[in-house]
Amino acid sequence: MTRAERAEFVRRRLAELYPETPVPLDHNDAFTLLIAVLLSAQCTDARVNEVTPGLFALADTPELMQEVPEEEIKTAIRSCGLAPRKAKAISGLSRMLVENHGGEVPNSLDALEALPGVGHKTASVVISQAFGVPAFPVDTHIHRLAQRWGLASGKNVADTEKALKQLFPRESWNQLHLQIIFYGREFCSARGCDGRVCEICRALFPKRRSPVKTKKA
Repeated sequence: MTRAERAEFVRRRLAELYPETPVPLDHNDAFTLLIAVLLSAQCTDARVNEVTPGLFALADTPELMQEVPEEEIKTAIRSCGLAPRKAKAISGLSRMLVENHGGEVPNSLDALEALPGVGHKTASVVISQAFGVPAFPVDTHIHRLAQRWGLASGKNVADTEKALKQLFPRESWNQLHLQIIFYGREFCSARGCDGRVCEICRALFPKRRSPVKTKKA
């Protein structure tokens, strides 16, 4: 198969496996999604979903969150890890949203990435899932699978994102991002597959004999 043929096989198979792609982070609007995605750094979605109800009981809008002492935010999110850094970011971005954006979450990458604690991946998730803007956020699952499936070199996350955007139709990016994550967690995890075990790896490379050594994100 060519790279383009592999991409089309992946797109079709994932659409069959995951016709519905609910966002795995519980949220009510763009602001609560932004906070949940920020908290998910080096933390599982399940843990974030355990933490956010308590945090959002304190405040669930930028106007209210900017009034919550940073120490209280830190206490509420402590089990997510990196709590001091994340609490500072949540407090800071809430103030910036109020001061610079009228309390609304902006729908542009540049504006989101200017917020404290918001990197390119977080911003991409927010614009894609909250606003429907085509984006292809690359997490560790996507970076790993793109290499195992021969879709990207694995040089770095930016290179993987660029490669996937070139291979897949723009209108598929937002759903495909989640489909690849779901598949990676269920069938092609870091330890559960080495490029020769799961269905898609075997279909794409039936003659592969050696494990694929993937580069980390």
